[in-house]
Amino acid sequence: MDSGSETTAMDDAPLNRFHLRVAAFSAGGILCDGYMLGIIGPALSHYSEQVRLGPVWTGLLGSSALIGLFVGSLLFGWLTDRVGRRAIYTLDLAVFVVGSLLHLVVTDVAWVFALRLVLGIAIGADYAISPSMLAEFAPRRYRGALLAAISAIWSIGFFASYLVGSLLSGSGPNAWQWMLASAAVPAFLVGLMRIGCPESPRWLVRHGRAEEALRVVREHIDPRATLSDLDERDLERPARFRTLFSREYRSRIAVGGVYWFSQVVPLFAILTFLPSVLSSLGVHDDAVGELGSNLFLLIGSTAGIFAIAYAGRRPFILSSTAALVLLAVVLGLWRGAPGTAALVLLALFILIIGCAQVVTSVYPSEIFPTEVRASGVGLCTSISRVGAAVGTFLLPLAIDAVGVHTTILITAVILAAGLAVAWRWAPETSRQTLGQASHGGDGHTVREAG
Repeated sequence: MDSGSETTAMDDAPLNRFHLRVAAFSAGGILCDGYMLGIIGPALSHYSEQVRLGPVWTGLLGSSALIGLFVGSLLFGWLTDRVGRRAIYTLDLAVFVVGSLLHLVVTDVAWVFALRLVLGIAIGADYAISPSMLAEFAPRRYRGALLAAISAIWSIGFFASYLVGSLLSGSGPNAWQWMLASAAVPAFLVGLMRIGCPESPRWLVRHGRAEEALRVVREHIDPRATLSDLDERDLERPARFRTLFSREYRSRIAVGGVYWFSQVVPLFAILTFLPSVLSSLGVHDDAVGELGSNLFLLIGSTAGIFAIAYAGRRPFILSSTAALVLLAVVLGLWRGAPGTAALVLLALFILIIGCAQVVTSVYPSEIFPTEVRASGVGLCTSISRVGAAVGTFLLPLAIDAVGVHTTILITAVILAAGLAVAWRWAPETSRQTLGQASHGGDGHTVREAG
């Protein structure tokens, strides 16, 4: 099927202010996600000194939000497909605000862990909802760039957390509490932006509410739209989570989940414990190293917005992941590298992984149909966060046991596995309508549709 043969009011509408508004408050939630996941790094550095944490508790606190993210994306992805996008779209931001402020009164390590776990569940919900909501409103011509921008915004949030952490580091023994509580500010602002957001017309159609969907489309996208423009109105099917485990979706889960897993293991592990990694590589200026690494991550993710739009999904994935494997092998094998050379290689690695990881906010939303889109995105997110949590927990232990170079070689193997999965199943989805995600049985069929 030629994707160009299907024209719909949703997929082929010109980009307007409403699309940009949806992109803004969808990306705003992801900015909060990046901020909350990033702020644990500087906060943990202060907290561990204050209470003298061992490596196990350090790893648990570093990965606590990621563990919660696994649960949240899985649970709320399914729930969002059942009850709709809009309600949970604002509820998770309320949890962000309250949970962040509670850090001001929680000091015991077990309670800090529990609180970070709850926040991780809310972050997981947003990971499932925000890309799904944006994908379901965005015209296909701009869908890739808008979804990719989510990853760039995540990097801005992550970078902002480093800057705020640096500013608050001298605020006394409770600096770590103020760092973690500061996430309430962006979460509150984004929550205000999301008030009044309409329900996704695609979800409404899938649940037999075509007239209501048409009103949303006419009000915000095309006042001349008709029922025939809603390309999914003949495909009203209830959301069933078990559908994702059918033969039809196995390759999509592999591409969306396993490939994403291979990306986030090195990303979260290295960035969460960057001072330790830099020290092990012979670089002892933590401030310069952390600032530079966050800047390269931001630059890379920004470049990824344009790269994925012009290069196509599949070529972009294969070339960027191959480059990461090569860099990880060089960095792992070059044990006598001078500090400057090691820093350059690490910076280049972070630059490319920042560029490569934008696809993780694009692909899952494009390869699943509407009735299981949020569930599919949530499942892929959960698979990836198993890797992020395990990687974050094991990294300090691995560096202590086998050294940083061997640890980096292990990440090269993980990246190579992700490259193999992408080579086998990664589809090209840049030109397909979201309705076409319902057709075909495997990644190759979807690629032909695109």
